[in-house]
Amino acid sequence: MHIKHKNILQESAQLAVAVVLASIGLKVFLLPNGFLDGGVTGIAILLSKLFPVDMSIILPLASIPFLIAGYFITTKRILIKSIVSIAVLALVIHFDNFSSITEDKLIIATFGGLFLGAGIGMAIRAGAVLDGSELLGLYLNERFGFSIGSVILLFNIVLFGITAMLLSTEAAMYSILTYLVTSKAVDFTIQGFENYVGLMIVSKNHQMIQSELQSRLGQGATIYQGVKGYGKTGASQPNEIIHVVVNRIDARRIHRLVDNLDTEAFVIEFDVNHVKGGKVRKLLSRTAVSA
Repeated sequence: MHIKHKNILQESAQLAVAVVLASIGLKVFLLPNGFLDGGVTGIAILLSKLFPVDMSIILPLASIPFLIAGYFITTKRILIKSIVSIAVLALVIHFDNFSSITEDKLIIATFGGLFLGAGIGMAIRAGAVLDGSELLGLYLNERFGFSIGSVILLFNIVLFGITAMLLSTEAAMYSILTYLVTSKAVDFTIQGFENYVGLMIVSKNHQMIQSELQSRLGQGATIYQGVKGYGKTGASQPNEIIHVVVNRIDARRIHRLVDNLDTEAFVIEFDVNHVKGGKVRKLLSRTAVSA
């Protein structure tokens, strides 16, 4: 229980920082200067420019269709955290007193994208989203097999095209620059949207861990037959080694699960540079994984 509470506090603190970073990017840089980002955030900014409605109201409303799509492809926990995070972001945007600090358009696009991207990336690392376009990409990938990156790219091409027609070509071009910086900041923060890690777990409760991985997380695994060796005499005993390949959000969930079942478990985490074949869960998805 102590570990569970600690993890909840860590995730809450991370989401709070994510909201603050995103709100700084929006209120200090993008909103006062009419710059857009991609995704749902960009839609909300564009609509706030076209209609006399505050962005803090438009943002949660524009997120609803994407959260509905997320209902079908992500976990209830992730969906609830995302709803709360988006609502808190809207409130912070509405009530904060941040003011613009520069009129230099290049600085606005660069630092606005950096702050917003860092906020979105931290939210994803904590198992939530601040921008629902990722959920749309996941939904279309699950249902029709479209590439997540292609869906998000097409979505933003349409958005920036509309921006060029309704606002100005210059605004659209600076918004594209903002989006590029944001996407790179997101990638840097979460170390890749489709970045995977490998976990090797050695535990006396390996059978229980295997069962919980399958029943609670829908997580497949590869099991190696190993031998434990220790001490000066090299004494050994048979032991099963659990090997899984997961995205970074699921890695955090597996660490929590293992901590709850065996605090003395030996866990190795390592980067995976390339994944081919099998089934690997996408970030924020709840589809089962094979390893």
